[in-house]
Amino acid sequence: MTKADIVNFIFERVGLPKTEIQKIVETVFDTMKEALVEEEIVKISGFGVFTVRNKGKRVGRNPKTMEAVEIKPRKIVSFRPSEQLKQVIQKKA
Repeated sequence: MTKADIVNFIFERVGLPKTEIQKIVETVFDTMKEALVEEEIVKISGFGVFTVRNKGKRVGRNPKTMEAVEIKPRKIVSFRPSEQLKQVIQKKA
């Protein structure tokens, strides 16, 4: 699902102008991005939690040459689904 799909889905359900919906969706994602850049926790009730984690440096291997390569430390975004989301997904399985 893309942002355009989300805009169209909301348009069909709510009926606001697409330009307004697009601004709202962009604002929501921009707000989430800003919070994650500041390493804040983004918790969406009934959906899940987005956090930024630090991964330390480690040694990896080039699969072609099997040569050891140092992987530098970095930050990653982690998502943990809520119990409600897990239950909804399990019901659909």
